[in-house]
Amino acid sequence: MNQLILHHYPQSPFAEKARLMLGLKGLSWHSVMIPPVMPKPDLTALTGGYRRTPVLQIGADIYCDTALIAQRLEREKAIPALFPEGQEAVAAALAQFGDQTLFQHSIAINFQPHALEARFAGMPPEVIKGFLKDRQAMFSSGTASRLETDVALAQWPVLMSRLETQLERNGEYLLGEEPSIADLAWYHPLWFMAANSAVSVMLEDYPAVRAWMARIHDFGSGASVRMEAEEAIRIARDSEPEPLPEGGFVSTRGLSLGQEVTVRAVDYGSDPVVGRLVHEELDEIVIAREDERAGLVHVHFPRVGYRVDVVGAAEKD
Repeated sequence: MNQLILHHYPQSPFAEKARLMLGLKGLSWHSVMIPPVMPKPDLTALTGGYRRTPVLQIGADIYCDTALIAQRLEREKAIPALFPEGQEAVAAALAQFGDQTLFQHSIAINFQPHALEARFAGMPPEVIKGFLKDRQAMFSSGTASRLETDVALAQWPVLMSRLETQLERNGEYLLGEEPSIADLAWYHPLWFMAANSAVSVMLEDYPAVRAWMARIHDFGSGASVRMEAEEAIRIARDSEPEPLPEGGFVSTRGLSLGQEVTVRAVDYGSDPVVGRLVHEELDEIVIAREDERAGLVHVHFPRVGYRVDVVGAAEKD
């Protein structure tokens, strides 16, 4: 079994989603702590500038975005399945709703002034200011825009009531009696709410939701061992990327293998990562890049939510 290295920080909702994937599958992994805000020089040595959290490293292969991390962990250990057989599309669609719509509602509610005050209680003002500046930068480009707080507050009871009813009628999890990626993607925005005393009360009227959250919490996070960033970078430098599948190259934009390209998120955190296109298929984009500290690495992105362009082309669009 490959050595799994997760680059993350404790308070990140999407990192919690990844930790729960590892817990559900009962996997062992190494934990590398990263800063919650830019700059992230050690992570950048591996990713080339991708700023979202978390990132999964396996040797010299770097997997960005929890949607793709889920697919990679499914290859690592098939059972229990994140994408149950016969329900793959439903699980992925529900997960996308949780990661986007539900997450945006949670962020808007948590970024109210009184909620921020509670979340950062006791922290120096400059730390709070730096965090907010970083998050504003994340949304300075891309298609996503912040959901207005009053809209999020008005819609939150609707979303929670639907989830409450679903859980009351359909079993212990969103797709029935077994958990899936959908549960983890819906859980992490609520976990973020529950961790803030100023807004956690907004979960109290939904007993089925709270019981479901307790079940997911009990998955744990697998068995982790702390690793320093320098060690993770050394592992990348001393490893070779996994062999890529032969054939199956599918470019939606007429690109060719070997071209210098940029890959960036479409919605937010859309800092471009530059590399040489080495693989592109139905749901994955892989670029090769050289770093003076990490050596040759392959950086993997999901197709959905990302775009790939010839270097310089995106700026001309």
